Amino acid sequence: MSRRGSGREYERSARVGQLMREILAGELDAIDDDRIFAIALTGVDVDNELEKAVVHFDADDTDDALEALDEHSGRLRRAVSSQARLRKTPRLEFRLDEAVGGGGRIEDILARLDIPSETPEDD
Repeated sequence: MSRRGSGREYERSARVGQLMREILAGELDAIDDDRIFAIALTGVDVDNELEKAVVHFDADDTDDALEALDEHSGRLRRAVSSQARLRKTPRLEFRLDEAVGGGGRIEDILARLDIPSETPEDD
């Protein structure tokens, strides 16, 4: 009995996630809704069974963005279904990408620190 290796499954999930991110980003550009104007899709994690896709995003107003994404999820899922060659289309779950916000907080902290820049002295 032959089983696929977990590395192969991971590659497939990553490829499907990247394809879905591209399709979803294109579809978001076509939607006329001010709440999703400044949304950045940072990644899509798809499970191996293609049951669920977690769409990670960043936005200025996260509450409005999440509400808009949830409202347009049917349209977004149909776009994936029509543009991707998948045996089934995963249901979409939207989550704020915490890593992006964490990076911003680190940048803010570093900006507040009063550290003199090191420049080479002229001889």
